[in-house]
Amino acid sequence: MHRRTRVTIAIVVVVLLLLAGAIYLRKKAPPEAARLLPESDGIVYFNLRPLRSATHFDQHPVSHDPAYQQFIDQTGIQVERDLDEVAFALHRMPDPNGPNGPVAFSEVFVGHFDGRRLSTYLAGAAKSTETYAGHDIYNIPSDGRTVRVTLLGYDMIAASNTPTEEQIHSILDRHRTAALPFSGSSLLAAHYSDVPLLSVAWGVGQIGLPLGDSAGSMQIMGMSLPLTFDATFIASISWAGKTRLRVEEITPTDVAAKTSADSIGNILNFARAAEDGAAPGMADADTKALLDSAEIEHHKNRAVLTATIPTGLLRKLVNAPVNFQGASGSNPQPVSSGGNKN
Repeated sequence: MHRRTRVTIAIVVVVLLLLAGAIYLRKKAPPEAARLLPESDGIVYFNLRPLRSATHFDQHPVSHDPAYQQFIDQTGIQVERDLDEVAFALHRMPDPNGPNGPVAFSEVFVGHFDGRRLSTYLAGAAKSTETYAGHDIYNIPSDGRTVRVTLLGYDMIAASNTPTEEQIHSILDRHRTAALPFSGSSLLAAHYSDVPLLSVAWGVGQIGLPLGDSAGSMQIMGMSLPLTFDATFIASISWAGKTRLRVEEITPTDVAAKTSADSIGNILNFARAAEDGAAPGMADADTKALLDSAEIEHHKNRAVLTATIPTGLLRKLVNAPVNFQGASGSNPQPVSSGGNKN
């Protein structure tokens, strides 16, 4: 074999190995929409493609309020039909009584949209614009806040309602290095490896961020939850022949994790007893199947809840009537719920 031939083969082999390594790292990396998010206290991600295929929620009639219908008419965007992925970053606010409340948000949306119509709509709604990293940022007033929106590419936009432009600038900075599989926030770096493979929806962060009160307890619909305020949660919905829900609580101590596991176990037992004792015709087979499949385990400083979501219950949840609400005033809020197609 000629020396030149050996060198050529060696180069080809090295290139193929590098390509295979890059593909492997990209598959192990978080979704791009999540990697673009700025530093935050929590992240929530949804991949709507498999959910749409499984439940056909885009074919379910949706009630639109006038502001949202105006958004549809001007942009051609229907979120339930056109949105494919969405990633939210939650930012804890130092003043929970300020315009943002306790939490501000940064978002990245991926979908199939008409970019020119969307740009025209954003320009008309914006009070001012800014150019950063070659992208126009539309500053749109909304309920005492400023929603900053920018078109990232042919199928992606970003938005943020944080008090300063730092977060939207961070998204644009990350977008320039989006091809690198190691990019992303420190929260992703610390906990994305805990998200189960094939998860179509997941969240990481502190649940106390949106649900805690000034006393440090968890509140949902007026009920206190037996959860540690400063615990970190990794919640996910994955598909592997069936829809699996997994919620992992990482607490500061082993004792706190055991307390949470015991309390949640008691709640599950109470719910199962209530479902079993329901009057004939009042019990729901899907809810009973969900409760019967639920299990809670304790491992050192972690409490893990797992359950199987019946397909029927999933369809009921996504096909429930929805009324999309616009923001008050002349500028409807759906400007931060779409993507771009140039």
